[in-house]
Amino acid sequence: MSQNWKISRRTMLRGTGAAVALPMLDVMQGHAAFGKEAVAPPMRMVSLFMPNGVNPATWNVKGEGADYELSESLAPLAKLRQDVSILSNLDNTGAGGHVGATSGFLSGIKMKNGVLGISMDQLIANHIGDKTRFPSIVLGTEPPRQGGAGPGLPIAYANTISWASPNSRISPEINPQVAFDRMFRTGENAVEQARELQSVVDLVLADAKRLKTRASKNDGHKIEEYLSSVRSVEKQIDSTLNPPARDWIPPTTPELVRPPAGIPVQRDVHVKMMMDLLILALQTDTTRVGTFMLAHGFSRCNFGFMGLKGDHHTISHHKNQNDWLTEYTAVTKYYVGQYAYLMERLKNIDEGGSNLLDNSVVLFGSGLKDGNGHVRSDLPILLGGHGAGSLNPGRHITFTKGTGLPDLHLSLIQRFGIDIDTWADSSNTLANL
Repeated sequence: MSQNWKISRRTMLRGTGAAVALPMLDVMQGHAAFGKEAVAPPMRMVSLFMPNGVNPATWNVKGEGADYELSESLAPLAKLRQDVSILSNLDNTGAGGHVGATSGFLSGIKMKNGVLGISMDQLIANHIGDKTRFPSIVLGTEPPRQGGAGPGLPIAYANTISWASPNSRISPEINPQVAFDRMFRTGENAVEQARELQSVVDLVLADAKRLKTRASKNDGHKIEEYLSSVRSVEKQIDSTLNPPARDWIPPTTPELVRPPAGIPVQRDVHVKMMMDLLILALQTDTTRVGTFMLAHGFSRCNFGFMGLKGDHHTISHHKNQNDWLTEYTAVTKYYVGQYAYLMERLKNIDEGGSNLLDNSVVLFGSGLKDGNGHVRSDLPILLGGHGAGSLNPGRHITFTKGTGLPDLHLSLIQRFGIDIDTWADSSNTLANL
C-alpha cells in the first residue's frame, strides 16, 4: 500500500441506521480534519446528581489535601484517589427542601414564580455544543412527578437539574432504548422523519409566537417554556438534516448494542444501562456535555436488590435511628460506586496519549447535606477528572464556611472558555481546584 495514501479522521463506518467513527489508523496520521493540524481531544462536562443528601457521619473525611482518609461512604473511590477531589463547605444557596435542592443544583438560583435560570450544563452546552450532534444529553431513571411539596414548591421542579432557560426545564430521558435511538440511529428513515417533523415544528412555532403577543404575563412564561421545548426539538431535527462539521474524531470505536425495549424493572440494571449510554455518547463524541440524574429529586426508590427495606426519601428522614442511618449510608455508597464506575470506564478509554477522564470534568453531588433536616450547608460534592489539565485532583479541599455552590459553577464554566464573571449570586471563583 502506498504510504502517501491518507484518509480523513472524519471518515465514518456506516451501517443500517447507525454511523460510528473509525478508530485512529496509521493512514490517518497527519491528516487532521479540514486540512488543519491535528487537534487535542476536547474537554467534556459531566454532572451526576444524587438526591436526598447523605449521612454526614459516614460521608465526612478526615485530613486535608492529599493526606486524607476516605470515609465509609466514599470507599468505592479507593482506586481513584488521584482522579477525584472531595470538596467541603460548599453551601446550597437556592431554595430549601428536596425541590429547591434539586432545581438549583446546577443553576444556584432560588426558584421564584416558576422561574429559575439556565443551568451550568446548558450554558456550557450552548458554548461548546455546535461541534457535536447533540449539544448535551440529559438522562435519568425515574419518570416526572406532579403535585406539591409545600407552598410554591411544585414537585415538578424536582424532575430535573437541567434548565435551558429561566422558564424551560429539560426532562431527562429514562428509557434506554429511546435514548440509544436518539443518539445513534441514523439513515434515510431518520432523515425522512426529521423532515416530516420539521414541517410540524414550523407551524407550531408560528402559532405559538402569534399567541404569545396576546397572552398575559403568566401565560407568556408558559408559552415561552413551551417554545423552548419546541426549539430543542428543532435543534435535534437540524442536527439530523445538517450534521455539524466535526473538529475531532475519537480514536476508539465502541460496539453499539441497542438496549431492549422498555424500562428495566431492577434498579441497578437500569442505572447501569443509562450510565453505559452516557459513556458511549462521550466516547463517540456524540456530545461533550452529559447530565445524569441518578434518581428524581424526591426519589422514593426502593433498594431491595441490596437487601434494604426503606425507600430513599423515607430513610433520608432517619430521625437518627441507627437502622435507617445504616441504610442511608448503604444507598449513598451505592451511588458513589456508580460514580466510580463511570470514572473507571472513562479512564480506560484511550484518546491518543491521554484518556477520556483526563479530558473531562466530572461533578457528583446532592443539593442537601442531610435529608433529615433538609440541611443545605457543607454539601456532599465530588469533583473528578483532570479537565484537560485545568484541574488538580487527588485532594480533600475545605473551603471557607459559607462558600456558595455557585462559586464552583462559575469556576468550572470559566474553564470551558466562557467569558463571564458572575453566576447566580456569585462573583467569586475557587482557587486551586
